[in-house]
Amino acid sequence: MPVGDSFYITTPIFYVNDVPHIGHAYTEVAADVLARWHRQRGDDTWLLTGTDEHGQKIQRTAVSHDVTPKAWADKLVEEAWKPLLEAIDITNDDFIRTTDERHERGVQLFLQKLYDDGFIYQGEFEGYYCVGCEEYKQQSDLVEGTGPYEGELVCAIHSKPVELLKESNYFFRMSDFEKPLLDLYESQASFIQPESVRNEIVSFVKQGLRDLSISRASFDWGIKVPWDDSHVVYVWFDALLNYVTAVGYGVDDEEFGRRWPAMHLVGKDIARFHAVIWPAMLMAAGLPVPKNVFGHGWLLVGGEKMSKSKLTGIAPQQITDTFGVDAFRYYFMRAITFGQDGNFSWEDISARYQAELANGFGNLASRIIAMITRYFDGTVPVAGDLTEQDLVIRQTELRVTEGADEAIGRYAINEAVSTIWELVDALNGYITEQEPWKLAKDEASRERLGTVLATALRGLGTLTVLLSPFIPGAAHRLWESIGQGELTSQNIDHAAEWSSAPSVKPLESTLFPRIEQPEPATA
Repeated sequence: MPVGDSFYITTPIFYVNDVPHIGHAYTEVAADVLARWHRQRGDDTWLLTGTDEHGQKIQRTAVSHDVTPKAWADKLVEEAWKPLLEAIDITNDDFIRTTDERHERGVQLFLQKLYDDGFIYQGEFEGYYCVGCEEYKQQSDLVEGTGPYEGELVCAIHSKPVELLKESNYFFRMSDFEKPLLDLYESQASFIQPESVRNEIVSFVKQGLRDLSISRASFDWGIKVPWDDSHVVYVWFDALLNYVTAVGYGVDDEEFGRRWPAMHLVGKDIARFHAVIWPAMLMAAGLPVPKNVFGHGWLLVGGEKMSKSKLTGIAPQQITDTFGVDAFRYYFMRAITFGQDGNFSWEDISARYQAELANGFGNLASRIIAMITRYFDGTVPVAGDLTEQDLVIRQTELRVTEGADEAIGRYAINEAVSTIWELVDALNGYITEQEPWKLAKDEASRERLGTVLATALRGLGTLTVLLSPFIPGAAHRLWESIGQGELTSQNIDHAAEWSSAPSVKPLESTLFPRIEQPEPATA
């Protein structure tokens, strides 16, 4: 993974038809961890997130609340979506809204180019339309309804009836790009990740692509088609373009050239849009396709995908109010294999908090700092001759730094955390074996005591650097106690080369205080 390269990473832009739940927060944290790691590696990093505010679903939701679509979007953005980013400590570089003038201008520019180049035509279309997905559905995407929807065809994702629509729309010649897309997947095996998502999408494209309806005349909440203002742009064709309009497409060629192409981090349920429609659009416009599309798994509650209608949607604050922001971030990056579905439970997060954060890492940090304070008046001791046990710690520092960096390069976030935790376990074992509290009782062991604590502190500092993208709040507090300069200036791929302060300062409070077993919050 070369240092200094552009690393432009995006989250999906989320619908403003409701408030965020932990599934949205999971995506944001994962993207933020990758962005923080790359920034601290010295890469030219840019993290984009935002909101999708057009389409029939938004219009219907706004009407049901007796407000205009724009007023509804403004309210949700300011009261729910932007506060989410602050609540879980996201360091996004930009926040784009599809109602931004820069975005609307870029969409019309892009659309006009495709129209002028013959990739868009007008035609009649009849099909089953899911308002929840903002998408026409193929027969294979529908299932027989149950309960109140018995006898009706429903969307397999939303379990709600689809609408049979017949419209005169504008179409994008998607069918022209079946072979170019398959060639792309073949030549760039890592373009779609993980493998399960890649296989599903390749199979879908091999079944044949049909042209895509990209406009609607049945409602008016959207960006006007530039050559026909009686139509608005289809929501996905509009939304996908945020990734280029946010970095200067058609306006700032230098910025666009610096940032694009991007790595897209999305939920697996929308990977098809990003790995099929989006690269086809870019190919038609003569633009580079994305670097990667990574479709991560779902967060499950009680074995089911979270749903507001089923009362399984959990707000992030329900977790952060009990465990704190760092523990929220750590848990979801550690407990779930990135790319697979993962089950959330209050029992699991509580157990991991106590065992891994409070007892494992937090107690380790407190013990090392307390012993240096007690036995050396806070002055960092100088290591003497190193034993085999000391060298094992040093070698572990170097090994986990390299391993975690390699795992991040593969987007294997949970593997990176697991690798780093090998150093936590090694340091806890080292202190138990070396028994510095016994060495402190014998003046003849003074040099050895200094070597043990210097070795332990060196490992703790390496941990602080490596864990800073995951638990930034705790890492910065710990760095203020042991480090020199800015934590974010310490190159993460050379974490073991961190610079210690001449002396340590006691932590003002426990990094991860013990908590009582929480009662599960109701949604």
